Formats: sequence, structure tokens, C-alpha cells
Amino acid sequence: MATQATAQRRFSFLRIAIALQTLTIFLQAASAGLLLTAPYGETLHSAGARVMYGASMLYVLAAVLAWKPGGGSTRPVWHASGFLVLASVQVALGIAHIPSVHLPLGVLMFGLSVLALARR
Repeated sequence: MATQATAQRRFSFLRIAIALQTLTIFLQAASAGLLLTAPYGETLHSAGARVMYGASMLYVLAAVLAWKPGGGSTRPVWHASGFLVLASVQVALGIAHIPSVHLPLGVLMFGLSVLALARR
């Protein structure tokens, strides 16, 4: 019985991590709009990128914690790791000012994050 409650708590931590990641990506889209219209937009978008990257790392941590003790599927760990790679590419593209790839990748990341949230 205790094992079941612990597993549910870990899965809820995983779900919270994915939800936080999805929210931060959505807020990045909003701050991208402010980037074009407000003087503080660049600062907000830059800070949001750090938070989004941290949320991606939290997703990896949550996936590992959900997998390791229970010996379940490694699929969430691979998804989270792949997402961290996408986030790394996204940050690099943003720093390099390549919006032609940065923007579509952001849309793809948001869609994948929503999909991961719906699957949990």
C-alpha cells in the first residue's frame, strides 16, 4: 500500500514538472511578443529562457525519480532528455539570433510539452 502511494506521488511530481515546463514555454511565447513591443521585453525573455531551461532540467529529474525506484519504463526519461536537448538547441539559437529556426522550434516544443502533459 505504501509503495502505491509513493508511486502516485512520484507520478504527480512528474506531472507537475511537465506542467511547469509547459507553462514556462507558453510564457516565453508571451515574452517574445513583448520583446517586439516593450523596452523590457528582452530582459523578460532572457530571464524566461533561464527559467524554461531549469524547468526542462526539473522534468528530467522528475522522470528519473519516477523511473528508478519503481523499475518502470525508461520512456519518460528518454522523452525528458530529448526535451532537454531541444531546450539546449533553442537557447543556442536564441543567443545566435536565428529566429527562422528559433520560433518554429519553440512552437514544436510547446506542442510536445502539451502532448507529454496530456499523456501523463
